[in-house]
Amino acid sequence: MRLSDQFGYDLTLSDKGALAAWNDTVRAFLAHGKTTPQHLETCLSLAPHFALGHATRGLFCLLLGRREFLDTASECLKVARASALHTPLTDRETAVLDALNAWLQGFPTRSADILDAALVKVPEDALVMKLVHAIRFVLGDATGMRQSLDRVYSAYHESHPAYGYLLGCRAFCFEETGDYRLAETSGRRGLEFARDDAWGLHAVAHVHDMTGRSEEGAGWLENHPDGWSHCNNFGYHVWWHLALMYLDQGNADKALALYDSDIRKDKTDDYRDISNAASLLVRLELEGANVGSRWDELALLSDKRAEDGCNVFADLHYLLALLNGGRRMGAERLLAGLRQRARSETDIGHVTAEAGLPAGLGLEQYRKGNYASAFTLLASARDNLHLVGGSHAQRDVFERITIDAALRAGLPVDADRLIKSRTRKRGALDRFAEQRLETCEKMHRAQQVMEDKKLRATGSV
Repeated sequence: MRLSDQFGYDLTLSDKGALAAWNDTVRAFLAHGKTTPQHLETCLSLAPHFALGHATRGLFCLLLGRREFLDTASECLKVARASALHTPLTDRETAVLDALNAWLQGFPTRSADILDAALVKVPEDALVMKLVHAIRFVLGDATGMRQSLDRVYSAYHESHPAYGYLLGCRAFCFEETGDYRLAETSGRRGLEFARDDAWGLHAVAHVHDMTGRSEEGAGWLENHPDGWSHCNNFGYHVWWHLALMYLDQGNADKALALYDSDIRKDKTDDYRDISNAASLLVRLELEGANVGSRWDELALLSDKRAEDGCNVFADLHYLLALLNGGRRMGAERLLAGLRQRARSETDIGHVTAEAGLPAGLGLEQYRKGNYASAFTLLASARDNLHLVGGSHAQRDVFERITIDAALRAGLPVDADRLIKSRTRKRGALDRFAEQRLETCEKMHRAQQVMEDKKLRATGSV
C-alpha cells in the first residue's frame, strides 16, 4: 500500500511513521529549518529503501557546495537506484533521481530542467518547487526561478500547506527581477500563512536594501526575531542583511558588533557563512573601517577549501578571504583551479570561463594595487557575473570593488557609469553610491582645472 504526502501525491512509502518524518523534512526544508537533516534521518531509518528520500538527500548535499559531499551524493544516488529495484517509483520520484544524476555529471542546469518538467505534472509538490528554486538560485537564474513559479502558481490556494512558502519564493523572484513592489507585497503576505518563512522574510529585506530604505529594513528584521530563530546557517545570512542595513546608515560599529555576535558566532566553514563574512569585511574596509585580525580566521578556513572547485560563487569569496588574509599560496592554488576548470565542458566550466576566472584575476590585481588592471578584468566579468549564483545583494560586493578600482585608477568617467548602472538596477541611490558620485564629481572638477588653459603658466622664466 502506498501512502500520499501532505500535498496529495503518492509516495513509495508504506510506513506511517516514515511518512510523518518525510512531511516534517519537507516542511523544515521549506522553512530553512535546522531540523531538516534530523527529520530525514528518521524517515530513512524507518524506510531504508525510500528512493526519493535518498535522492533528495543527495541534492541537499550538492547544494552545500562542498567537495567531500560529492561522494556522499553519489552514494545517495547509488542507494536510491538500488531501492528503485525493490519498489517501482512514481514519475516524480524518478525525476528527482534523474536530476541528482544530471548534477553529478556536471550539469545542474539539466537538473533544474528535469525537475521543472516534472513540476508541471505535479504543480502542488512544494518539495520539487523549492528544489528547482534552490538550484536555479545557485545558477544565478532569476528569470528561470520566476518562470518556474509562474507555471505552477495557479495550482496553489490559501489552504495549501505550503502556500506561504510559495509566496516567499515568489517574493524573492520578483525582487531579483526588479519588481520590488510585487516582491514586498508577496513576502509580507506569505508570512501571514507561514510565520517561519525566513526566505520570504529575507526577500522583503532585499527590497529594502535595493530601494535604499535601510532604516526601514533594519526595523523590518528586528521586529521579526522569530522569523529566523529556527533556521540552519541561513540565519547567519539574515543577520548579515541586518548588518548591511546598519552599514548603509554609516554605523560600522554596529555592523562589526553583529559580525562578532551573530554572523561569525559559530566560526563555520560553510561557504555561505564564509561569503557572508568576507563580503561584509570588504564593505567595511571600503568604508574605512578597521576590521582588525578578522580576516585571519576566514583565510585559514578558506585555505582548506581552496581546491574544492564545486561552486564559483564560493571560490570567489574564498579568494577574497585568502587575498585579504595574506595567504598568497592558497590564493594561487585557487586561481590555478579556476584556470583548469575554465577548460571543462561542464556548467561550472562555462561559468568559470565567462565570469569566475576574470573576476578572480581582477580581485588578485586589486589586492596587489594594480587598480587599472583590476578594473579591466572585473568590468569584463560584470555582465556575466550573475552566472556565479547568489543574489544581487550578495554579488554587489564585486560591484563595489570594481567601482573602487576605477576610482583608485583615476577613471572617474568609468566609475560614474558603473555607479549609475548599479543604481538603475537597484532602484534607488544608497549611501555607497551617493558618496562615490561625490568623489567622481570632485575628480571631474579637478581634471577640468588641470585642463583649463587659462590657469596654465605662460612664457618662460
